[in-house]
Amino acid sequence: MEHYFTSKPKSKPEIKLIRAYLRGRYFRFLTSSGVFSKKRVDLGTKVLVNHMILPEKGYVLDVGCGYGVIGIVAAALNPNLHVVMVDVNKRAVKLAKRNIRINGVSNIEVRCGNLYEPVRGMIFDCILSNPPISAGLAIVKAIITEAPKYMRCGATLQMVVKSKIGGERLRQIFEGAFGNSRVLARESGYRIIMAKKMDT
Repeated sequence: MEHYFTSKPKSKPEIKLIRAYLRGRYFRFLTSSGVFSKKRVDLGTKVLVNHMILPEKGYVLDVGCGYGVIGIVAAALNPNLHVVMVDVNKRAVKLAKRNIRINGVSNIEVRCGNLYEPVRGMIFDCILSNPPISAGLAIVKAIITEAPKYMRCGATLQMVVKSKIGGERLRQIFEGAFGNSRVLARESGYRIIMAKKMDT
C-alpha cells in the first residue's frame, strides 16, 4: 500500500467525490488514491473539526491538510479568518485547491511543501493538525516543536491523535515545547491535545 506522506504518489489517480456533514453544514470533497482517507472523512479529522477552537480573526494554519477538510471547514465557519493549508503531497494539494472552489470558500489558500517550509516568515493565531502518525514520530514531533516559531503570543496548537498510539508521549512533547498542554476533547478513541504559546 502506497504511503500518502510523499511528494509524488505513484498510484494512478482515481478521483472520487465524497460528502460530509460537519459543524452543522454539508461539504463536498474530491479525493483520490495516493491521499489519506480517500473513501470518507476519517474519524480523527471529524473529531478535530467538531471540537477545534478557532480565533475570532487572524491567521490559521492547517499542517498536513490532505485534501483540505480541516482548513476548508475552518474557513467556512469564520470568514474573518485567513486560512493557509500545507501538505507535502502534490496530489493532495491539487485536490485541496479544487475542494476550495467546490465549497465556495475564498478566505483560504493551499501551499505545497514539507511541514512549515511553505509558510516561513508567517505568524499564526491558531495551528491545527491531524498529523501523519504512520510517517513516524519524528515528523509528528517536528510539527509540535517547530510550531512556536510560527505562533504569536496566545496562539494555540490543536492536534488530534489516537489515544492508544502515543497520546501520552505526544502530550509530554507538547509540555516540552510549550510548558503547558491540555486535552481539549476525547471522542471515539481519539483525543485533541492543545497548547498555548505563552509570554517568553
